[in-house]
Amino acid sequence: MEHSRRTAFTADEFIAWAMEQPGGRYELHGGFVVTMASERVNHLIAKRNVLIALHRAIGVRGLACQAFPDGMSVPINEGTVYEPDALVRCGPPLAGDAVKTDDPVIVVEVVSPSSRGTDRGAKLAGYFTLPSVRHYLIVDTDARTVVHHRRDADGRIEAQVFRAGDIALDPPGLVVGFGDLFDGLSPA
Repeated sequence: MEHSRRTAFTADEFIAWAMEQPGGRYELHGGFVVTMASERVNHLIAKRNVLIALHRAIGVRGLACQAFPDGMSVPINEGTVYEPDALVRCGPPLAGDAVKTDDPVIVVEVVSPSSRGTDRGAKLAGYFTLPSVRHYLIVDTDARTVVHHRRDADGRIEAQVFRAGDIALDPPGLVVGFGDLFDGLSPA
């Protein structure tokens, strides 16, 4: 990731600016625009798999939730806006022209070489500043692991590393299969 603009933005200014850009993916880190690196095949496959698994799990339970792919902005504070690779939001549907949500329940990042440190550091801390976030999944296609950070009812955040099995995301009551997230990945 590299900074593409040195003038600081607020979250709302950034979202308006990003909507006007002809291409590329951007996030706002501490007021500064960060251009997201191009994605590799396994990264794209994993993002697709995560979205499908979350969407199916919502359907199985019949929950009033929606799974979103990357492209939905999540404002963290006045100077930081992330765009997770997938998220789940519950409650009344968002307006059809919405471009952001401040109340995801589940956020997912698929790590890439350029985002590994940010996903495990600043984003971990940032996402959990949002009271709605109960689960943060970090999917590592190289290591074939999922690190599930979960906030319990007392506010404690616990981490568990998955290499197989089912991943319970309660609330809202979803279960996704580990293998489903890595289905179809090419050898590294």
